[in-house]
Amino acid sequence: MTPSTDFPADESGRRSSNSFGRSVVADALRSADPAAAAAAERESDWRRGYLRHFRALVEAGLSGDGAEAYEIAEAGLASVQARMRFRRDDGEFTLAQALMAAPDRPLETVSVVGTGVAAKELTLPFRGSILSGDALKRQLDAWVAAGSIEQSAATAVHEVIANPDWLDLSDQRLVAFGAGSEMGPLASVLHWGGTVLAVDLPRPDMWERTAALASKSAGRLLAPLGATTGPVADPVDAADAGAIPQPVAGVPGADLLSDLGAVAQWLLSFDERLILGNYVYAPGGTYPRLAAALDALSVHVRQQRPETALAFLATPTDVYAVPAEAVAQGRERYAARSARARAGAALSGGRLLRPNYPCDVAPGVNDSLVPQQGPNYALAKRIHRWRATVARRDGTVSFSVAPPTRTRSVISNRLLAAAYAGAHLFDVEIFEPATASRLMAALMVHQIRRPRPADTAAWKDEAAGAAHGGLWRAAYHPRTALPLAAVRGLLRR
Repeated sequence: MTPSTDFPADESGRRSSNSFGRSVVADALRSADPAAAAAAERESDWRRGYLRHFRALVEAGLSGDGAEAYEIAEAGLASVQARMRFRRDDGEFTLAQALMAAPDRPLETVSVVGTGVAAKELTLPFRGSILSGDALKRQLDAWVAAGSIEQSAATAVHEVIANPDWLDLSDQRLVAFGAGSEMGPLASVLHWGGTVLAVDLPRPDMWERTAALASKSAGRLLAPLGATTGPVADPVDAADAGAIPQPVAGVPGADLLSDLGAVAQWLLSFDERLILGNYVYAPGGTYPRLAAALDALSVHVRQQRPETALAFLATPTDVYAVPAEAVAQGRERYAARSARARAGAALSGGRLLRPNYPCDVAPGVNDSLVPQQGPNYALAKRIHRWRATVARRDGTVSFSVAPPTRTRSVISNRLLAAAYAGAHLFDVEIFEPATASRLMAALMVHQIRRPRPADTAAWKDEAAGAAHGGLWRAAYHPRTALPLAAVRGLLRR
């Protein structure tokens, strides 16, 4: 059998993502809120009932001074790593044990060197234009005024604009897990002349697209390559002139679910400081398996190289504790809602257009979970958040809430695509991928260059630099406005 990361088997031998997720959430809550943990364990329909339990993970972390969130994160991660299995012909192991074993086939390196000129200032593609300097600053301020991003996000990008030398990441190596992601910073870092270690599945279309991008850039792309079966040209030298390395047998890439140890060994062969950037996505139960595998890999690499930084893009469709200013703006917008909105809410029996923040409390809780994305998506994203929370106390972490974006994976869902098309009616801005990815890359640069110590209240670190597209400051609870946005979007389409 092919080695693979997988869920634990129950008494009948069944491996269930729902059982795994329910157990992990309960374990995370057990010490901080035993009643909430018991409720999660009793949940009989996890696929539809997970929403309230993921909200409980945030609410339980707000007790006292907010330090409970660290305990929840630690317990959740411990549960993930204790339960997830690595299956091989000779048995099942923990992911940590799998990473300690020598890989059967070490990975070689393919290199593509770009022929372009490195950008010396921060620019942002936006609605057919390239913004820079004062124009970019004005757009950042406009987003703040509209409630699309937090002031802390605009302030961070202003600092990057004022310090363009920060864009030169030649002193470190960004590892782009999920290199083909539309939201990842691969294109931006190559544009700035940096070196990217690109890890993704060995898909010919993805590799050709990524290698062509690197060839035209000012940077350098390095990718892992599995064992070859005959004499080939040196893969590192094959692309030194910027060409796609045709002489290499096979397609560059690695499967993180099965090649975990080989990828870890490959990464540790580079001397420069690593930034482990997690931009992977996969549908269904594969996503939490990938999240667990990458989490174990990041722990392993940081044990060997403590200076290693971590980088994550957080989804806006999750539950977050938000600052008082966001709560105030959301409540003001709700109080100023139109007569038509009031009538619509009444006709729905209170099911639609409920307030985003019924009470004036600080911090508030913004619940933007989308049921259509499912519990596997929520769990994978929560694993990322937990690792960012724990690692921030002793290392450098880049973590920013990204805006809702028209990526291929999102608009492939007909309902979400329709809701995005009508979201502007509810003060939510949907970003284009090129704009969102460059904005988030700039925030990553700021957090790597200007790391800050972990706050006692973990939620404050998650809220810093958030570019949520307006979900935190909207008048209505997102799930009670989503159906109306979708109807309007379908009509427009």
